[in-house]
Amino acid sequence: MGTYSQLLYQIVFSTKNRQPILKKENRKELFKYICGILNNKNCHLYRINGVSDHIHIITHIHPTESVSDIVKVVKISSGNFIKSEKLFTEFEGWQDGYGAFTYKITALDRLIEYVKNQEKHHKNVSYKEEFISLLEEHKIKFDERYLI
Repeated sequence: MGTYSQLLYQIVFSTKNRQPILKKENRKELFKYICGILNNKNCHLYRINGVSDHIHIITHIHPTESVSDIVKVVKISSGNFIKSEKLFTEFEGWQDGYGAFTYKITALDRLIEYVKNQEKHHKNVSYKEEFISLLEEHKIKFDERYLI
């Protein structure tokens, strides 16, 4: 019997100190690069998007991969890419942590629309408010002092 899985994640992380330096004109190039990383790890990218200080990734993670390893590779590789290509000249790195939230496959269309509309969403909601909302939705205990 083969291995079958559907491990749907929303992964969210910000720039170091939430610096608003991910300029719109170069985000697509960053997102294409991250897509390539995920493809090389046998993950299926459904949607990636973000705003000036953070990104969201909706992906299926292959069962041979761990979430922490995927995030580590994405952050290190994309950080190196940003610096070598000078995509965002003020980029100092990604935040130390991340959020990873699981969903049923029936939530996929809603998640895709949510991530697709990040710029509109963040006209009214800050990254911190959004992140706290995700933590609360998934009943994750947190200490607000560590949500820089």
